[in-house]
Amino acid sequence: MSEIPPGGDRRDPNRIDRRQHPALAGHLELLAKMSSHLAISLNIDETIKKALDLIVRYVKAEAGSMFILENNGTLLTCKASVGPIDICGITLHAGDGIAGQCISNDCSRIVHDAINDPNFDPTIDGITGFHTRSIMCAPMNVQADKIGAIELINKKVGNRMFADSDLLMLQTLASAAALAIRNACMAEDLVQQERVNRDLELAGKVQRSLLPTPRPAPFPICGINLPAYGISGDFYDFYDLEDGRICFSLGDVSGKGMDAAILMAKTASLFRCLGKTIHTPSTLLATINRELYETSTHGMFVTMTCGILNPATGEVQLANAGHEPPLLHEADGTFTPLPASSPPLGIMPQLLEKNNIKDETFTLDGRTLYIFTDGVTEGKLGDGNRLSVEGLTTIISAHASEPAAARIGAVVTHLQETDHKRHDDITLLAVEDTVHSSRRQ
Repeated sequence: MSEIPPGGDRRDPNRIDRRQHPALAGHLELLAKMSSHLAISLNIDETIKKALDLIVRYVKAEAGSMFILENNGTLLTCKASVGPIDICGITLHAGDGIAGQCISNDCSRIVHDAINDPNFDPTIDGITGFHTRSIMCAPMNVQADKIGAIELINKKVGNRMFADSDLLMLQTLASAAALAIRNACMAEDLVQQERVNRDLELAGKVQRSLLPTPRPAPFPICGINLPAYGISGDFYDFYDLEDGRICFSLGDVSGKGMDAAILMAKTASLFRCLGKTIHTPSTLLATINRELYETSTHGMFVTMTCGILNPATGEVQLANAGHEPPLLHEADGTFTPLPASSPPLGIMPQLLEKNNIKDETFTLDGRTLYIFTDGVTEGKLGDGNRLSVEGLTTIISAHASEPAAARIGAVVTHLQETDHKRHDDITLLAVEDTVHSSRRQ
């Protein structure tokens, strides 16, 4: 049996046992301490700076720094600095210097003569007046994820040369720091996502509070709004006027997300506020348009239909700004589309002046008016096909003898009986003549 050298490894007699080698004996306790702090720290920046200070003093280096990749991996920014000169905030191109090369090549290096090394970047020395003689650098990576690098500068004792044992310690610290930074980033992302989820939940509650409270039969208007996500870019509303008529609307904001939800809330609020005193749909749309054009985000717009129903006579005044044509369900079972007479709101103020929008006046006379967003007709059915206008009218006709709320519910049921992910909001409004209506069989 071959003799195992002192401090050797039984698996390889020539390999140093890190637990027993005198040069490494003091490293393990320090590394364990630093790794433990990094693993449980709630303030990673402060902990890494402390760990960097510990290793700088332990290795007896003159200075140390930690660089982090930023700006999609194109820049290296110093996030922690220990030594006579604080270089925190200094930024280099990602591939520059010893640190940049170590990160790019995923390797650790000891440079005994920095000034003559072709990869050495003297920029920081030029800025600070510090004189770099030797460098020890280790990259911070977690698997294929490149995070940055840690550098130690100028060994102060002995032959003033960094040793392999020093590099081993730095590599261990770099690995622990990289994992701690990634875990901290993941935790921060989770906290941010939770905050976003709470904000979306609150926004959804605010939006739902803007929708009208359902009124029991025989109230002539009913509607539904189902957001595809937590918040909606669609809206509908109705409310009583002092003279007994009912003002109603349905709209669809372009785009998705929070911007669309905010514009939806603004438009719905304008409709309810201005509609209390402006009792002509075309004038109301023109006024809302001017308000939206002055303040809405560039490129966003709103398609909107609004009207006023006299429930005593069944007379409807209707105006449509760029929205899907509402459908009038005739007594013979056919459907008549009512096309838009003007472009959407919020695009150009001149296009929606009062004289450019037409009010269409008609009497329901037992008929029902359906207003809807494209999320209804473009919604996916169980077979993967879109519902389409034809599909919408087929469902309505099949449930014509039922109350308006049941007809709307039947449409929604068809759109929900599918495994396909819904990408658009579903909003549908029915306006009917409850006085002169006779149920279709």
